[in-house]
Amino acid sequence: MNTADKRDLEEGRSFTPRFDDAGLIVCVTTDAASGSVLMVAYMNRQALDATLASGIMTYWSRSRGSLWRKGDTSGQVQHLVELRTDCDQDALLASVRVGGDGGACHTGRASCFYRRVNHTGASVAVLEMT
Repeated sequence: MNTADKRDLEEGRSFTPRFDDAGLIVCVTTDAASGSVLMVAYMNRQALDATLASGIMTYWSRSRGSLWRKGDTSGQVQHLVELRTDCDQDALLASVRVGGDGGACHTGRASCFYRRVNHTGASVAVLEMT
């Protein structure tokens, strides 16, 4: 990538998301009201286009190999408030308003990040957050 292209990518006004070799881009999703990280998922071009067209977060499920519109089965619809891209446009940050019971995780929790890693010396354990 030449200097002019890099400058346009990093500083320009063109939204040119850079999908990986599998056609995916990572999306970190946060709660617009609290700022809490809700989840991390992936989008392909179709999921990103559907999200921008509808205002409802749509992801690509790597495990199912299909589009996944958040909330269709759980009721926890994520309404897009703001979408940001990082400096080299290979990651997205979505700020959402969550419907349903306000959860984001398939376990029923508000966030998929409900456990913390406790590391003391040579010991590492995953503990549930309180």
